[in-house]
Amino acid sequence: MHLSAFGQRLTGESGTRSLMDDLGAIAAAGGDIMNLGGGNPSLIPAAEMVFRVRMQALMQHDGAFERAIGTYDAPEGERRFARALAALLRREHGWDLGERNIALTNGSQSAFLALFNLLAGPPANGDGGRPRRVLLPLSPEYIGYADVGLAPGMLTSVRSTITELGDRLFKYGVDFDQVESVEDVAAICVSRPTNPTGNVVTDDELARLGASARARGVPLIVDNAYGLPFPGIVYGEAAPAWDENTVLCMSLSKLGLPGVRTGIVVANEEIVSALAAVNAIFCLAPGSLGPALAADLVESGEVLTLSRDVIRPHYAERAERAVDILREGLEGCDIRIHKPEGAFFLWLWMRGLPITNAELYERLKERGVVIVSGHHFFPGLEDDDWPHRHECIRITYADDWSRIERGLAVIVEEVRRAFDGA
Repeated sequence: MHLSAFGQRLTGESGTRSLMDDLGAIAAAGGDIMNLGGGNPSLIPAAEMVFRVRMQALMQHDGAFERAIGTYDAPEGERRFARALAALLRREHGWDLGERNIALTNGSQSAFLALFNLLAGPPANGDGGRPRRVLLPLSPEYIGYADVGLAPGMLTSVRSTITELGDRLFKYGVDFDQVESVEDVAAICVSRPTNPTGNVVTDDELARLGASARARGVPLIVDNAYGLPFPGIVYGEAAPAWDENTVLCMSLSKLGLPGVRTGIVVANEEIVSALAAVNAIFCLAPGSLGPALAADLVESGEVLTLSRDVIRPHYAERAERAVDILREGLEGCDIRIHKPEGAFFLWLWMRGLPITNAELYERLKERGVVIVSGHHFFPGLEDDDWPHRHECIRITYADDWSRIERGLAVIVEEVRRAFDGA
């Protein structure tokens, strides 16, 4: 098969492909692999019961199930769900928006594919100027951003600041001097909470990023897949924010519904209209089952109580236990853990690790433990020689807890072995 340059980029080595291949292997192996790598949410019984009840109601309501699986929605997505979400956001946060500010996509990854390529890359014919890029003001950042650009070089990033917090915790921050020095910016994009680190940029940092974007005349894209108001996997105080220059990307996945592939974009009407055009070309229309399943939860506000009373406590308790296991097991090793402020990941920094994180990944995989090597999480910073890129790994604590505990024990053994030179 003779592949185009674009085809070679898509089929080449990538962190996203490696991660999804691992998830496929885990699914095929059943319970034999300890999955501490993937981004699949926990199967929380109380949440699953809510979704089961909603599916039963959908099945029993005359014609609702048939419409959800048997008809195309508009390219911008199912409108009852959009109206319900707009009403929720107005009620909870006072945002001035309506259903025309909301577009749905087939998962958040599809949303970023569309948004990045709508805004960045080579200029349109006759526009002149240099290609523009999406600026990631934090690094490390989400693995999935790295390969969605249809043209090379669409991402740029700067190193995060590092603040040590004591008790072997640390926190990344935004280096605004470096952010302001970057040119040819088409959009600024940040995840909040951040995948892979569990970092939540502060309210002040978010406000300053918004001001920087407005001053440049570009949008601020906030990846809110784990954030507020739902699924609400935020452990401290953080205020959600939106305005006409903000593109807020949400999802039903981390609520516990990754299989329905429903991404949500809250933006100004011009961007929503552009996303609808992309949907029409790429996939005709986004899927209908997710919005049909979740519409009543959003309309009634039950999605908020589910997030607050079930989902957030589940992950917060696991984060605390997992940190304790790593901190105790790696006593005496020069390690730091990013303060877990949200999402469901731990980010382990092994300062001066004698082997690379990619080598550690292979050692763990040989013992049936899957993590994600941290070097994949520096999109836009690939040419930087920062040693930090090769000293970190991402660990998820979302899988069955007994497997998580066993996997953490293996990680402790292999990290100690690496520091001991074995």
